[in-house]
Amino acid sequence: MIKVSVLYPNEEGKTFDHGYWTTTHLKLVQSLLGPMGLVNGEMEKGVSGTDPNAPAPYVAIAHLYFNTVEDVHAAFTTHAGAIMGDLPNYTDIKPQFQISETLV
Repeated sequence: MIKVSVLYPNEEGKTFDHGYWTTTHLKLVQSLLGPMGLVNGEMEKGVSGTDPNAPAPYVAIAHLYFNTVEDVHAAFTTHAGAIMGDLPNYTDIKPQFQISETLV
């Protein structure tokens, strides 16, 4: 299984609309990437760092699961523009990306 992680750093003065992401953006992603191999998508909302009084290092982390890395690259080559074009509707944070192979 291949996992695409989209990490949104918790930066002072930046905003992130979790409601928009979970109701609108995820539907957009699913409609575009589902036919191209997206198996599942989920969102984590940062709560804290290891110190319960410290802010989370990431305000949100999204995970998108595909069966193959080829599916990932084909899907994002085709639809990255539309997906990234929706970004200003829910955040002003520049996301970081990692593509990983799940081992367990």
